[in-house]
Amino acid sequence: MAGRPWWIDATVYQIYVRSFADSDGDGRGDLAGIIDRLDHLTDLGIDAIWMTPCYPSPQLDHGYDVADYFDIEPTYGTLQTFDRLVAACAARNLRVMMDVVPNHCSDQHAWFRAALASPAGSAERARFYFRDGKGDHGELPPNNWRAIFGGSAWTRITEPDGGPGQWYLHTFTPWQPDFDWDSADVVNHFDQMLTFWFDRGVDGFRIDAVTVLGKAPGLPDAPPPPAGAGQHDVHHNPYTFFWPSAHDVWRHWRRLIDIYQREHPGRQLVTVGEAYTPRRPDLLLDYVRPDEFHQSFCFDLMLCPWNAIELRQTIDAVYHPHVQAGAALTWTLNNHDVQRAVTRYGRADATSPDSWTGNNLLYTAADVDLAVGTRRARAMIMFVAALPGSLYLYQGEEQGLPEVLDLPFDRRQDPLVTRTGGEMLGRDGCRVPLPWTDDPATAFGFSAPALVPPDQAWLPQPNHWGQYALDVQLRDPASMMSLYRQVLNHRRDLDPGAALQWLIEDDDLLVFARGDIVIVVNPSPVAKTLPSSVVGDRRVLLSSVHGHHDPRTVPADACLWLRRFS
Repeated sequence: MAGRPWWIDATVYQIYVRSFADSDGDGRGDLAGIIDRLDHLTDLGIDAIWMTPCYPSPQLDHGYDVADYFDIEPTYGTLQTFDRLVAACAARNLRVMMDVVPNHCSDQHAWFRAALASPAGSAERARFYFRDGKGDHGELPPNNWRAIFGGSAWTRITEPDGGPGQWYLHTFTPWQPDFDWDSADVVNHFDQMLTFWFDRGVDGFRIDAVTVLGKAPGLPDAPPPPAGAGQHDVHHNPYTFFWPSAHDVWRHWRRLIDIYQREHPGRQLVTVGEAYTPRRPDLLLDYVRPDEFHQSFCFDLMLCPWNAIELRQTIDAVYHPHVQAGAALTWTLNNHDVQRAVTRYGRADATSPDSWTGNNLLYTAADVDLAVGTRRARAMIMFVAALPGSLYLYQGEEQGLPEVLDLPFDRRQDPLVTRTGGEMLGRDGCRVPLPWTDDPATAFGFSAPALVPPDQAWLPQPNHWGQYALDVQLRDPASMMSLYRQVLNHRRDLDPGAALQWLIEDDDLLVFARGDIVIVVNPSPVAKTLPSSVVGDRRVLLSSVHGHHDPRTVPADACLWLRRFS
């Protein structure tokens, strides 16, 4: 459609750099490895890649603790390697998106080291939230805030003279101090950062943790959490979650981007916010106002139970307000912070509304049937790919990778695990390095040309990982990979201007039209017969069940795309 921004209905592929492909055999992914595997993404039908943070970092939160926003982590390559990646993507008509972490940096950032070496009240400390402690000798934290990854949100420092000193705020971990966005230095720093990467050819940014940037003046104590909130009472702190001042930052960024685009004709830049707004579409809409983010993920669909009523209610709650507001729709089923779909949908309670936790870090302990989960994940990707809007994939979902739930405790690296003393399982299980071949001698193709045994990759791969490998799946027309290629190929044929139109009311089925294609999802455990008014003279264009060609019936836990053929 003429004049339509590329990102409105793009398919974007998220690359967790450390786990995608390792070009030098050190057991960690890198930028050269991405270059080597770009043809897989173009064959898959991707429009853009989004890379998790690849800036210099001590890697205590694997890149989300940034030490320098203007360079590349040496483990991953150099700025020159990055430029080669951008050029290789451009040659394949792939856009490049990066990840930006504006709420906090690493405690190894030069600014924070300077703050520790400077006195209280200094300009260096004003870039962060340094405060005097409470108590007779300042021995108590400035307030009662808790960190998202466990423990207090405050850490006391030792002053340059060796005595106990002020406290600093960290919403996540002590090694990730929060920036104070009232500081003009911070604002200017990120203006320069965005422009630096746009000048290198980056097409957009995913913005991390947008809901916690900005704090209430005076940093008052948080009210008691609701009964039963437990360890995640932090999400009920109204003085840091969804604080309105953050929107001033996003509006400032949008003005910067709009000016950059005017000064660089032909560039179409995009920002997508990471805003978890559980069952609060009104809050989600706040981030995609015309002068803020271009996109913001709808995570409620990702967290939704496998239940027709719940799925439709979730879609309607987001779709209609966004359309009425003229806001972009942005869908995803997986990312580096959530257990993989085939595991989530395979849980014994996945169909129950009671399984909804509203939190991507909390899951029920129900047993998992991966065969069931895989069948449902196949149906779900067909469903979400047919919705109006953009689609963000996470590496490995096209291979049908499950969550690795049995990683040894001593090999887990997620700070969620260490900060909660193992009480939380963490996110390592969706970050296990990808299998590209069925050869265990090269960590299933992850590490090449040097041979790295699987247990020497930065996270260990299961012994059965080879069954999900790219080269294995390409030989199987019934594989998840084959399905993804078909779905993304046909997704390009959908009329981008066609609205979602529900066709029938049914508590067990989801039936809607996008232009001349009818999409049917059956989340129930039994096959369903479609009414003739839906089928008409249509035939099966795509089926999540390989080999199913009957347009009149929808197998259990399946999705069909139906279309008239001339």
